[in-house]
Amino acid sequence: DGRLNGSSQAFDHTPKKWRSVNEIMAQCNMCFVEPENFEDANLDESWRNAMKAELEMIEKNNTWTLVDRPFDKPIIGVKWVYKTKLNLDGSVQKNKARLVAKGYSQKPGIDYNETFAPVARLDTIRTLIALAAQKEWNMYQLDVKSAFLNGVLKEEVYVEQPQGFVQKNEEIKVYKLNKALYGLKQAPRAWYDEIDSYFNKAGFKKSPSEATLYIKTDKGSVATPLVANERLCKEDGSEMADESEYRQIVGSLLYLTTTRPDIMFASSLL
Repeated sequence: DGRLNGSSQAFDHTPKKWRSVNEIMAQCNMCFVEPENFEDANLDESWRNAMKAELEMIEKNNTWTLVDRPFDKPIIGVKWVYKTKLNLDGSVQKNKARLVAKGYSQKPGIDYNETFAPVARLDTIRTLIALAAQKEWNMYQLDVKSAFLNGVLKEEVYVEQPQGFVQKNEEIKVYKLNKALYGLKQAPRAWYDEIDSYFNKAGFKKSPSEATLYIKTDKGSVATPLVANERLCKEDGSEMADESEYRQIVGSLLYLTTTRPDIMFASSLL
């Protein structure tokens, strides 16, 4: 019947936004060609800027250090991967270039050890959302930009200098990784260890049954519902309250103290 939960208020079917049919057809017929290699990307300024932005992020995170090439360690190659990011309406948001390591050339026990990293199960996510809906909690979502670049490596890993960005007069040198690069077999594990350490330092406790669920129940003491040493006065210049209603409210509060002993003192004082 077009009504919500039996209420007298009908659904509002008024369109919130309008778009031209010609605009929609144009979006459907658009074709985005992503570069397949560095040579193709280097012909377009927007892709060159995307690669520079990726390297700036790597340098900002102190992901690697340029060192002399070791002769007793394997050197892992790197390559560029290109992706066009789109907005919800199909328009181009930005061109994204990602420098990834050729992890398929890594050898266990030499370049990596632990690789397993737990991920959130859908059952856990659904349970959390259902609990938040029941308790009327606010929910927030965030994305960690270039997350894997923050994971500290335990192994000694070296990679080649990226194509197109080889340091002048330092061509024979390589990068020693301080943190993970996308493509490394241990990159997910390194990121999980990093975020796990952050949550622990922030006072969160990991669920014993779900490795991706962290809970924090104590954020410190709060002066509620009454500030300590608060002095109430009979006359403060405000309008006198209705005595009968005041007694009813205080009586209700005293009844609540049966299951909420934390409000006993404040209720008794009132």
